[in-house]
Amino acid sequence: MPLWRVITALGISQIIGWGTTYYALGALSIDIAADRGWSKLLIFGAFSVALLISGFISRAAGRAIDKYGGRRIMAMGSGLAAFGCLILSFASQAWIYFAGWLVLGPAMRLILYDAAFPSLAQVAREKSRRSISYLTLFGGLASTVFWPVSHYLSQAIGWQNAFRVYAFLHLIVCLPLHLLVLDRSDEREAIAGQETPPLPTAPVLAGQDRNRAMIVFASVLALNGIVFSSISAHVVPLFEGLGFTAAAAVTLAALIGPSQVASRIGDILAGHHVKTMTLGLIAVGLLPAALIIFAGGGFALWAALVFAALYGMSNGLMSIIKGIIPLSLFGRQGFGLVIGTLTTPQLILNAVAPTFFAFVLDQGGPRNGLLIAIIFAVLSFLAMIYLARKYPR
Repeated sequence: MPLWRVITALGISQIIGWGTTYYALGALSIDIAADRGWSKLLIFGAFSVALLISGFISRAAGRAIDKYGGRRIMAMGSGLAAFGCLILSFASQAWIYFAGWLVLGPAMRLILYDAAFPSLAQVAREKSRRSISYLTLFGGLASTVFWPVSHYLSQAIGWQNAFRVYAFLHLIVCLPLHLLVLDRSDEREAIAGQETPPLPTAPVLAGQDRNRAMIVFASVLALNGIVFSSISAHVVPLFEGLGFTAAAAVTLAALIGPSQVASRIGDILAGHHVKTMTLGLIAVGLLPAALIIFAGGGFALWAALVFAALYGMSNGLMSIIKGIIPLSLFGRQGFGLVIGTLTTPQLILNAVAPTFFAFVLDQGGPRNGLLIAIIFAVLSFLAMIYLARKYPR
């Protein structure tokens, strides 16, 4: 099957996967709270537990993709996602709601980027770097597509029926796509690779260098993820707390999405001229630059516009380097386990960081919250500088 068809099919499944799980509460939480009378703590607490589960099983999921192939694992994830959405559609009580997210936790790990990247690499092989860039472009459209779609569904047929539509999409669209485009050749390669690993096309890190690079890059992702997950969860109230009107806050937040997609388009058009480690430095460095300009500009409107643009660009490029830097440093063999290992601390911290940031905002205000965010962003950038200097190839 032509590679562009594989990327397109996986891209469609990524839009649906992200839109119906990770981004679902962004559009449905208000209606769920109004209908059931549940607190935001309960509604988003269940989601946080799902993210924690996703982090805890990350290594096992990556190892399973290496052993059995992405076709089986992502198809299984689609089935779990459909089941989790179906449970949520019958959530008349809080424990049923929690049960739905307990199922969606492992489902998200098996259908989103961390599963799609190694699954795509099994098919794309030497073209994996460019293929991952194209795939993230699809994923960047998930919130743009599904926030309005979810809002419309909730208004037209209710949030419970919206989750039933989600379950239908996972079963009728995503599951067949995973079975169709991730053909059995990747399964044969994954199984054969356990016995006779192929020679890498370029030198990859081994021994102490491999372990060191794994720890450093996992730190880059984790520290960076703390900032992104914290700010993304509170971006509108954060702008309002700094003195912007509600309309201005929403407008500024809306600029982040287009900037994210624009940076990915830029990588597709010019990424072949930029070394992988250089792209990593740009992606990680844009975040502290965005925060420092925002704070240094006195949180003025012009500084907020620059912040929104740079923040979105950084977020867009981070999704790409999360896939291509491990591919460059550690090779395609065992790529699933590598991704699972690297993202475990990030996924766990992503689950708890928004709650921590909410506490900081309540106790210290948005200015102190952004100061703490700057510290984490700078630490992430310093770790990336070390990695790029130590392994510059």
